[in-house]
Amino acid sequence: MVESVVPSLAYGTACWSSIELRNLGDREVTAEVEGHRSTGALVPLTGQAGMKVRLAPGEKASFRLQVEEDTTSSWARIREVVPSARLSPVLAIGGITECVADNKLRTAAREVAYPAHNPWYSSDVDEATRGGVIALINTSERSAQATVCYSSGSLYSVPKEGRATDLLPVCSSSLDLHIPPFGSREIAVDHEGNTHFSLKTAGDAIVLQMLHSTDPRVKLYTVNSTIKFGGEAPEP
Repeated sequence: MVESVVPSLAYGTACWSSIELRNLGDREVTAEVEGHRSTGALVPLTGQAGMKVRLAPGEKASFRLQVEEDTTSSWARIREVVPSARLSPVLAIGGITECVADNKLRTAAREVAYPAHNPWYSSDVDEATRGGVIALINTSERSAQATVCYSSGSLYSVPKEGRATDLLPVCSSSLDLHIPPFGSREIAVDHEGNTHFSLKTAGDAIVLQMLHSTDPRVKLYTVNSTIKFGGEAPEP
C-alpha cells in the first residue's frame, strides 16, 4: 500500500477542487480515495458509492469531494494497492483548485505531499514567505500538537552547565494548537509585523506545505515549492 496526500482543497460558492489520478502502468490499478473535512470528518466522493476506485491501463480520472461549506482546508489521502513486492507504484496523483472572482477563473495546482514524524519549520519572514500560509494536516488517528512562534528578531540563550547553548527567538506572540485526528489547520506566517516565524509539531504523521497567495482579494493559494521543512523536531 502506497499512501499520498493531496492537501488544501478549496470548496464553496466560488471555489471547487479536483483530485486527478492517472494509471501510468500496463495493468489495472486499485486505489482508495479518502476525503476529509478540516475537522477530520470523512467526506464522500461526488458520484461514488465508496472510496475504492479502479483505473485501467493508461486511464485518467478526476474526483471531487462532496463538500458544501466554504473551506480551503479539505484534503484527501490516496492509497494505491500494489499487488506484489516485485511491482512498483504506477499511479500519478495531483490536484487542482479553481476559484471564480471578478468574472475570472483562477486555478492553482495542488502538489502531493507525504507525512513526516514531528516536522518543523523556522525562517526569517522575507519576500519568499511574506503573505504565506502553512497548511498543516494530521493524517494520523491520534491527536497532534503544534507550537507557533512569531518573533521580532530578538534572540536569547540559556547557558547549560557553564556552556553556551543555541540562540532561540523571543516570541512576541505565540500559539499552541491542538489538531484532532485527521484534522487540518492553516497558519499564517505574518502576524503584527514579525520578522521571524517558527513552527514545531508533535505527531506521528503530519504534512506541512507552504502556500502563497496568488491574489490578496481571492482566497486561493499556490504551493511554494522552494520552502523546505525539517524532519523530526530537535529536542529543546
